[in-house]
Amino acid sequence: MSFTRRQILGGLVGLGVVGLGAGGARYWLGRSLDAKTHDYELIAAPLDLELVAGHTTPAWAYGGQAPGVELRSRQGDWLRVRFINKLDEPTTIHWHGIRVPLEMDGVPYVSQLPVLPGEYFDYRFKTDDAGSFWYHPHLSSAHQLGRGLVGPLIVEEREPTGFRHEKVLSLKTWHVDQEGAFTAFSVPREAAREGTRGRLTTINGKPLPTVELPAGQVVRLRILNLDNTVTYRLNLPGAEARIYSLDGHPVEPRNLGKEYWLGPGMRIELAIKVPAEGTELPLRNGPLRLATLKSVASSEAPGDWPAALPANPVPEPDLEKAEVLRFNFEWAATLASATGQPNNYWQINGKAWDINDKTCADRPIAKLKKDGHYIFELRNMAQYLHPIHLHGMAFKVLDSDRKSIIPYFTDTYLLGKNETARIALVADNPGIWMFHCHVIDHMETGLMAAIEVA
Repeated sequence: MSFTRRQILGGLVGLGVVGLGAGGARYWLGRSLDAKTHDYELIAAPLDLELVAGHTTPAWAYGGQAPGVELRSRQGDWLRVRFINKLDEPTTIHWHGIRVPLEMDGVPYVSQLPVLPGEYFDYRFKTDDAGSFWYHPHLSSAHQLGRGLVGPLIVEEREPTGFRHEKVLSLKTWHVDQEGAFTAFSVPREAAREGTRGRLTTINGKPLPTVELPAGQVVRLRILNLDNTVTYRLNLPGAEARIYSLDGHPVEPRNLGKEYWLGPGMRIELAIKVPAEGTELPLRNGPLRLATLKSVASSEAPGDWPAALPANPVPEPDLEKAEVLRFNFEWAATLASATGQPNNYWQINGKAWDINDKTCADRPIAKLKKDGHYIFELRNMAQYLHPIHLHGMAFKVLDSDRKSIIPYFTDTYLLGKNETARIALVADNPGIWMFHCHVIDHMETGLMAAIEVA
């Protein structure tokens, strides 16, 4: 096939056509994990899953599994992914939380053209930040994410951290009925409220799994919320657990406490001191069990709490010289028109994003100066949660009028009902960046905007 703008935008045109790795998922092109570039071939394709015992769900998968195959890189190295679309509709990949150049961000008609059925796109970017991230489409998001196109991306620290054991736990609640058939991914009545919830919650694609952990060891639990809608109230009753990182950015270790609210798109890294062999601990969402953590025999000497993880190289905003911008996240409730235009239930500063208008990004809601310092005042004017996500940059959460905040860096902040919070950032990455709620049917019914950095 001839090269098009899709290949040119993706770079690596000279790489050539490559063969499939095992399962069509992982392909190292002859390089080891110690290389400066980590190479994958990633295929999106239909896959029948057995989410409900005895029934088949027609999912979509990355690399032959849903959630998708785990991708790994190392801090300071390059990640290169040849993405091949074997679906029957266009798609892209967005690298959630990774500070990529604009042309690698996966937003259709902003950073790239959609990858059409049968085409490929080469993503290549440096992984400057260590932590837990993830990947997903940014096109037809409700049903593409809903059908299973989500996956973890782990960037390992440059130097050893003291953790000898870790588990990656990907949370997803599926929109399926009792026979495994998909139900509606977005219902207007629910989109105008908290969002359209699924029915069946899984961890790594399995409902109520048992996760084995080595007795006496301190295990790093990377927990990722890959769901369209659900905020999980994570708790581990009876466990010794400490928070080490939030949304891919280290924090000073502290006790997990009663529970942590993990909104769609958000991630948390816990250290858990595994109790004696045979002990079982529940990982719960509020009162509901998500998984059982079971302690199994270990021949290793007991482990101790590692030191805090090293900070990522995120520029520190200067609050004294920062310009303040205000963003109101509002309920709009515009009814569908007779012309068949989409519902707009949500808006930012009085402007609703039209998910079908390819020119929306030409009208950014804010224009930031390159390397400028900014404070964003985020105001939720509704009774529903909004996990607010910014592409291309990390920001520092400063404070809130509803809860005590220990300032930390993130890419997604869970804005509570009627909450006002302040975040700060250095606009160090030029481009047009999406700024939106990560409840997917909030995003698709207006709650998104573009921010320009130039």
